[in-house]
Amino acid sequence: MIKRVLVTVGLMVGVGLAAVMVPTAAQEPDPDWEQPMTPWGEPDLRGMWPINHLIGVPLVRPAEFGERRFLTDEEFAAEEESVAGRDSRFDSGPIPVADPAGRAMRMTSLIIDPPDGSFPELTERGLELQAAMRGSYNPGQTVFDRIEDFSAWDRCITRGMPTSMLPRNYNNGIQIMQSPGYVVIIVEMAHEARIVPTTPRPPLDPAIQQWLGESRGRWEGNTLVVETTHYNGRVGKTSAGVPGSPRPLQPSTPNMRTIERFTRVDDQTIEFEMTVEDPEVLATGSFTVAYPMFLEN
Repeated sequence: MIKRVLVTVGLMVGVGLAAVMVPTAAQEPDPDWEQPMTPWGEPDLRGMWPINHLIGVPLVRPAEFGERRFLTDEEFAAEEESVAGRDSRFDSGPIPVADPAGRAMRMTSLIIDPPDGSFPELTERGLELQAAMRGSYNPGQTVFDRIEDFSAWDRCITRGMPTSMLPRNYNNGIQIMQSPGYVVIIVEMAHEARIVPTTPRPPLDPAIQQWLGESRGRWEGNTLVVETTHYNGRVGKTSAGVPGSPRPLQPSTPNMRTIERFTRVDDQTIEFEMTVEDPEVLATGSFTVAYPMFLEN
């Protein structure tokens, strides 16, 4: 394993579609650590990898941090105190209303690109689509007369992508299962399973669009790369339920593409990176989120 001096892990910093590892803590790599493999010879990512620890990390970086991605020692100490107090408050109630975070993180935001951790401005088309979005998270909406007045999340259909891979105040469980030629990513919220084939196969007809898109996986060394297209464009890219999310809702289109990278770096840690591309609505064309996932069992 990697011996940690601080309670956090490395972070993937996207440069276009490439990525380099930037350590977020002083580490002593164990030269004897080896990537575990499945019985059929693929890198082993199986297990429960909940993301409760990200509850206190905002999606969008607060302006005072600028392009600084990590907290100072003093700021981190304050964050530890804040997380401990929050967990204590929620655990002490008769009915817990949120998951405990369990640990503080040094990250100042989940978004690492753009460099200032901001959510990209919307294009003209993006603003048009945003104005037409309906749902309970729309702060200006007061009338709910038809089923179309409620979002897919209001109706518990799905949080959609990329939101399904972002934290919320509860139900943050993520399980990864594998079999020869397949990886299955199961999220606790809405009980959704994304089945990702990892062997070459023809794509679906472009006319077939899905809530969670069509995923295709491949192995680049020990990294699982999941590229997803054929979204239906009927869910937002984020929602107010994601800590530190911009408001109002952010639109998506059927042309959105997500590229996820899962890299196991020690027995207990996966480095996750997700780039979301949708130039029709995002002025910068894309944004990238990155965070560590910790093995629970």
